[in-house]
Order: sequence, then C-alpha cells, then structure tokens
Amino acid sequence: MHFVIMGCGRVGASLAQTLEEHGHSVAVIDQNPEAFRRLTSGFGGHKVTGLGFDRDTLTKAGIEDAFGFAAVADGDNSNILAARVARETYGIENVVARIYDPHRAEIYQRLGIPTVATVRWTAHQVLRRLLPLGAVDEFRDSSGQLTLAQMDLHPGWVGLPVTTIEQATGGRIAYLTRYGDGVLPTADTVLQENDLVHVVLRVDDLATAERTLTKAPEESQ
Repeated sequence: MHFVIMGCGRVGASLAQTLEEHGHSVAVIDQNPEAFRRLTSGFGGHKVTGLGFDRDTLTKAGIEDAFGFAAVADGDNSNILAARVARETYGIENVVARIYDPHRAEIYQRLGIPTVATVRWTAHQVLRRLLPLGAVDEFRDSSGQLTLAQMDLHPGWVGLPVTTIEQATGGRIAYLTRYGDGVLPTADTVLQENDLVHVVLRVDDLATAERTLTKAPEESQ
C-alpha cells in the first residue's frame, strides 16, 4: 500500500521508515528539503518538497493512490488543513493529524478527523508514572464519545470474572494483555495478577469507572 506523510521531523521520519520496513511505499512531504536528512540513507521512498495541503505537491506525492495520509508537521493549522484536504478532496479514509492543542483536537475529532493530541498523550504518560492507579486513553472514536482505555485495577478484582468489571463500569472489555500476549476474553475468563485490562466505554463514564476499579469490589458497590 502507498502512504503519504506530511512533515519530516522525528515523528514523520520514523513513521516513514517503519512503513517502508513493513513493505509499503511511502512519500514524505516537507517544506524544508534539509528535513529529509532525518531519513536514513537507505530510505527508498519519494521525497517531495512543498506544502502538504497544496494539490500539486500532493499529486507529486501520489495522494490519488494513497491508502493513508498522516499530517505530523509542527503546526496545528497546517496539519488539520492538510488532513481535511486529504479526506475531503481526495477521499482518503485513513487520515490522522497530530495536534498539540488538546481542546482543538477534540473539536476536530467531532468533525471526523482522527487526531493525536501530543500534549495530552505526553501528560497521560507522565501521570501514569506519577499515579500508579488510573486510566490511560489508548483510542477514541471519531465522534469523541467512546474511548478504549487501559484501566488499572485494585488487587481485589483479581480472581473475579471479567464480566464483573463490565457490570461495575457499564463498559466492555475489549482485550487483556497477559504476559505480553493479547487475550480475547470470554464470559468465563478470570482476571489474573498483572493482567492489563483494556476497556471500551463512554468518555463521560471514564472517571466513574476509574474510581470504581481503583477500589476493592466490595468498597465500590
């Protein structure tokens, strides 16, 4: 498959090389030709100098044949503009934009443009290390109403069926990470020590679910 990436900073360069290593064709767009130095000497993709929302530049990058488009330049405005052009003008379904302002990211999520809010993600990672118990967003749907979150649990939940968590939170356990392996739970699956629990639930219910699961079951009811 072919992918177009706008922005050849550290994120864009890493993304481009990873996609190429997985056997995909890649075109990288950047205003500054010096930015392409971040790519390894063995990179075989297409390097296009220009603006990622300019049609001529996008055409040179092969946007018409692209399976996905990622806008990961330094500016929120250019990223969201380029993402909208890719989605609305060229009909690319797999589009993502990096946004630094978390409030704007939420707005664009509701407009159907998947975003990665860099500041919020970093804050979550720091908080996760400062506060051992809690929840970390891993994915939000395009409407911004549903989230897939990794939930930390009080030890008292160990040994209980996964359905107990679903009943307590109103969410659905999407999968468990157990000793590094992904596990699709069934109604009979019992939580084990050190399981990582990934729950799908409404964003509005996330805080309540977090408070529920970080207490022992008998205390939370």
